[in-house]
Amino acid sequence: MKVAIIGATGFVGPELVKEGVLRGYEITAIARNTDKVEKQAGVTAVAADVYDVDALASVLSGHDAVINSFNAGWTNPNLYNDFLKGSRNIQEAVKKAGVKRYITIGGAGSLFIDEKQLVDSPEFPKEYYPGASAARDYLAELRNEQDLDWTFLSPAINLHPGQRTAEFRLGTENPVFDTEGKNEISTADIAVAIFNELENNQFVKQRFTLGY
Repeated sequence: MKVAIIGATGFVGPELVKEGVLRGYEITAIARNTDKVEKQAGVTAVAADVYDVDALASVLSGHDAVINSFNAGWTNPNLYNDFLKGSRNIQEAVKKAGVKRYITIGGAGSLFIDEKQLVDSPEFPKEYYPGASAARDYLAELRNEQDLDWTFLSPAINLHPGQRTAEFRLGTENPVFDTEGKNEISTADIAVAIFNELENNQFVKQRFTLGY
């Protein structure tokens, strides 16, 4: 299977590339700066701009699936608009390329506790609000997508670098808390969950989440 990974050099991207290689997939690692893509067998690094739909569609053509870990940059003053524009462009490019399977990583802010989304709670960190609210609004748009076999993954509230355990629990609309009330996951295990979903198709046209 040939899989394109958008945002291959970001926070989660390198782990996605590593997991894809581990499972024997042919990986196209798409990034703004391909110099940051680790050179390894089975990986082709390609530079592409998510704001150029036609060029991106050309890169994505011929793949079996697209995994999107695009981030417009947490310090970007226009983060909300750039995230939405980039996400919409990627979705359009996937369709133009004729790829059916699309898995995208959003945020935890759209998860619900007591029927209220985390991003709307008074405790939600203000510095994360633009990106989290953009991801929340993009999920609402994606739910109307009929042509793609899409899946939206909301990470755990505490997403951090860490080892691959491949042992976690899945949920859909609510954070998956452990017995101590923590909701966390490593970037390596996010990658495991993404490729599990690619292989099992458990949450097609749905959102899912996870935690230890």
